[in-house]
Amino acid sequence: MTTFPRLAALALLAGLAAACSSGGGGGQVAAGAQRAVAAPLTVEQLSAKVGCAPKLQVDATELRTGYCKTPDGEFFVTTFQTQAGKDAWMDAAPEYHPHLVGNLWTVLSSRKVLDLLKERLGGDLHLTDHRKKMQVVG
Repeated sequence: MTTFPRLAALALLAGLAAACSSGGGGGQVAAGAQRAVAAPLTVEQLSAKVGCAPKLQVDATELRTGYCKTPDGEFFVTTFQTQAGKDAWMDAAPEYHPHLVGNLWTVLSSRKVLDLLKERLGGDLHLTDHRKKMQVVG
């Protein structure tokens, strides 16, 4: 007799195998629940969401950066080909500027502008240098 934990483990294993395969099932989750993985947005798509036609500053395979100026303010939108590329960029990013960060993208501007853009773009605000760790006292 197969127990519930074994069935759950098999379902999880099947989902992982499907997600890791190079076939068409990479966007599915085990146990029949399907979740579409959205493709990362481009510089142009992110900019269009806030009413801007970006002026491309960098157009490379690993990242693209566009400059925008809107009534909300000026900002730079950068998209990345991979999470590793985004992580490397974040490690070198200016620590004195806040960033709005999403799935394989980041926006760099003043806090005031980022607060306005966040309403339309989503993402997470990074207000301090993400490389610093809090020291726990006690």
